[in-house]
Amino acid sequence: MSARPMGSATVSFGLVSVPVKLYSTADNTNKISFNWISPSSGSRVKQKYWDPREERLVERDELVKGYEFAKDQYVLFEPEELKVLDAQATNAIEITEFIPFDHVERLWLNKAYFLGPDKGGERAYKLLSAALEKTGRAALGRYAARGKEYIVLVRPMGDGLILEQLYYPEELRSFEEVPIGDADVKKAELDLAVQLIEQASVEEFAPEQFEDTVAQRVMGLIQKKIEGEEIVAAPEVEPEGKIIDLMDALKASLGDAGSGRGKARKPAKPAASKETGRKAASK
Repeated sequence: MSARPMGSATVSFGLVSVPVKLYSTADNTNKISFNWISPSSGSRVKQKYWDPREERLVERDELVKGYEFAKDQYVLFEPEELKVLDAQATNAIEITEFIPFDHVERLWLNKAYFLGPDKGGERAYKLLSAALEKTGRAALGRYAARGKEYIVLVRPMGDGLILEQLYYPEELRSFEEVPIGDADVKKAELDLAVQLIEQASVEEFAPEQFEDTVAQRVMGLIQKKIEGEEIVAAPEVEPEGKIIDLMDALKASLGDAGSGRGKARKPAKPAASKETGRKAASK
């Protein structure tokens, strides 16, 4: 089944315009979620809005949106005023410059969307994808939508394009805020750690080898509950003896890897596809 677009936009660079559609990169349809249920009736409860000053329930059609400009002080907006605030959302992706693929740290990435060509834009879409692929660069620009302007990166993926929404500098914390303490790395420890990494190294990213075992276990327990069985906690397993010394831990890890207990199995090379692409797999 074809993916359903979330919205549309226009990518512009120079005098070239590329009409595109945005698609979600994730599928959350299989996500496990629980609802609040009234045990006496078995019905799902509904959310109500409570006004603590008037001590009464407020119906949804009575509500208006407001912005808190000071502690417990709000300026209120009517629906028509909110439309004016959102009037600058042009849904235009304006490219300002082109940068190398690897010049944007992963911590800047907020969200990602697949881009597909909109009606009449197939040729310009393919041209932009091919040009970015050939130059090894990504398009950096602005995207105005939903009442906000975003920093975005448009890069090739296979024969297509993907849009990555980035954080603004003020939205990111500095790693300098993270206390990492003072410690010296001994050469012998470093050599063993490098050896351990090399033993468990693979050359291809193969996410299909991973499964959500927690979700599988939860669904299994849910099915038992549906069938009328009681869910009981599994007996606690005594933890294995913890190795405190770093050198001992490294040596024991290498021994496990050498015996096959901890050795990483090299996954089969995944088949190339338009969705993954050479550049996307390595970035």
